[in-house]
Amino acid sequence: MKYAFVREHAKVHSVAALCRGLRLSRSSYYEWLTQSCSARSQQDACLLEQIQRVHLANRGAYGALKTWKQLRADGVDCGKHRVARLRAKAGIEARRKRRFRVTVEHHKSALASPDLLNRQFTARAPDSVWVGDMTFVRTRQGWLYLAMLLDVYSRRVVGWAMSESPNGALHEAALLMAIEQRQPCIGLIHHTDRGMLYRTGSYRLLLSKAGMRQSMSGRKSAYDNAMAESFFSNLKNELVHQCDFATREQAKMAIFDYIELFYNRNRIHQSLSYRTPAEFEAMYKAP
Repeated sequence: MKYAFVREHAKVHSVAALCRGLRLSRSSYYEWLTQSCSARSQQDACLLEQIQRVHLANRGAYGALKTWKQLRADGVDCGKHRVARLRAKAGIEARRKRRFRVTVEHHKSALASPDLLNRQFTARAPDSVWVGDMTFVRTRQGWLYLAMLLDVYSRRVVGWAMSESPNGALHEAALLMAIEQRQPCIGLIHHTDRGMLYRTGSYRLLLSKAGMRQSMSGRKSAYDNAMAESFFSNLKNELVHQCDFATREQAKMAIFDYIELFYNRNRIHQSLSYRTPAEFEAMYKAP
C-alpha cells in the first residue's frame, strides 16, 4: 500500500518527496495516517483490557509470555511482543518472587530414608512420584501450618491439610487425603525432606499400608526437594504476601481457593507446555 510505504520510509526521506514520487497528496496521506493511528490505538486499548483481565484472573502471577499464551488460548489474536509492550507501558508486572527460606531440622529421631530421586523430578505417569512438605502462614490470630503432597507428573496438589499446630496429625491428614482421592498403585515414590514428622512410626505405617516407597532429601539441602519448595514459593508470592489474614479461618478459605480453584485447575505451567495440572492429567487419560 502506498500510504504504508510512505510511513515506513518517512524517517529516511521527506514526506513531500515520497508523496510526489508516488503521486499522492500530502493531505490524503496525513488523513490516512490519523485514521490508522486512531484504529491502532483503539485496538491497543481493547487488547490492554484483555491483558488486565488475564492479569487479575491469575493473581498477577503471569509474565508477558504466559499472558500471551493465555490470551491465545482464550481466542484473542495478538502478538507476544505487542502484549509485552502494552504490559510494560501500563506498568503491569508479575509479582516478584521471594526466595524460599531453608529450614533445618535438628531433632534426634528415626533414621532418614534414602534419596530415590537424586533431584530428578520427572515422572512418566500420574501417581508414580509424589513430593511433600510443610510451610507456615502468618495470621493475626497466630501461625497456620500447611502440609501438602504434589504429583510430580502434573504438578497437581493431590493432598493437603491445615492446622494451628505442626504435628503428626497434620501430615497424616494430608497423606490420607491424597490416598483417598488418588488411590495410587503399589510402588509410588513418596519424597520429602528429613523432617521428624515424616519419620514417625505412624506415618511410615500409612506409607507401608499404601505400598509406597519412602524417599528423603539430603541433609540441609532444600534443592533436593525443590519442586515442593517451588509450590510454596508460588503460594506465598501469589497469595500470602498479598494478604493480611485476620484469622486462621480466613487464611484457610483463601488457601483452599488458591489450591483447588486456581492452582490445580486454572494456573498454566511452562513445564506443562502452558497447560494446567488438570488439563495435563486429562491428556494422559485420554484414549
